[in-house]
Amino acid sequence: MTTSTASAVPFLKTRRGQQRVFHTLVLLAILCGAALFVLPFFWLISTSLKRPDQIYLLPPLWVPLEPQWNNYVEALQLVPLHLYAINTFTIVGIVLVGTLLSCSFSAYGFARLRAPGRDFIFMLLLATLMLPSAVTLVPTYLLFNALGWVNTLLPLVVPAFFGSAFFIFLLRQFYITIPRELEEAATIDGANPFQIWWSIMLPLSLPALATVAVFAFVATYNDFFTPLIYLTDDSKRTIAVALSYFQGSPRVGPQMHLLMAAVALSIIPPLALFLAAQRYFVRGIATTGIKG
Repeated sequence: MTTSTASAVPFLKTRRGQQRVFHTLVLLAILCGAALFVLPFFWLISTSLKRPDQIYLLPPLWVPLEPQWNNYVEALQLVPLHLYAINTFTIVGIVLVGTLLSCSFSAYGFARLRAPGRDFIFMLLLATLMLPSAVTLVPTYLLFNALGWVNTLLPLVVPAFFGSAFFIFLLRQFYITIPRELEEAATIDGANPFQIWWSIMLPLSLPALATVAVFAFVATYNDFFTPLIYLTDDSKRTIAVALSYFQGSPRVGPQMHLLMAAVALSIIPPLALFLAAQRYFVRGIATTGIKG
């Protein structure tokens, strides 16, 4: 046994040595997991910079020798992504406002206000989470068609003002953790429930609202099925629908390198939102569900 090996064995028997080895193994596991998550993103960027004849090579070409930056320009020229981006952000903005207002207001009622049958209605609301969207697809379409809302933005934004069961549950769990003394003090000062919700609950629930905003943004931004069904005019459609044009539509044709370039551009807004709201997002997840 060498001198270095003999000195390492007693070190590993100490608590400090064992902790250092454990932290090293955890770090390696985290790095391996991070590499698995980053690999698809790396392949996305790599494919977006390839020529069409380099995409299906075996063995695969991981790093293109001559990056084709013109793929991004060509993708923007084939499909007016700027127009679809305007449509998408218009829908997303209205949905965010409707979701935050309706869900926070409903969650405050379920968390604080006392009314006959409140708990039963809340359980009935949670039961709607088990309904698959395919069950309500046909009745909802018939309703919006009867109202004359097909080929307008109304079917995409109006439901947001009626709340979401999951977001209501999430915000209710957060409101339960807020001390009641704040409401009692506001009630003594003459504030009504609406004023308490607007002036006290909303400012205190910014982390939970940021969590809801991130979830709602990503869900609406990536929604493909709803705009495809209700928006028949091509000029009104969204980015998620526009990306399908690169997969084999008569307008563009199957062009994987341009599809990856368009996808790389489309992931910038949600990625920027997540990075900007990451602190509030993590805090909102950590502080919801503490009390039932």
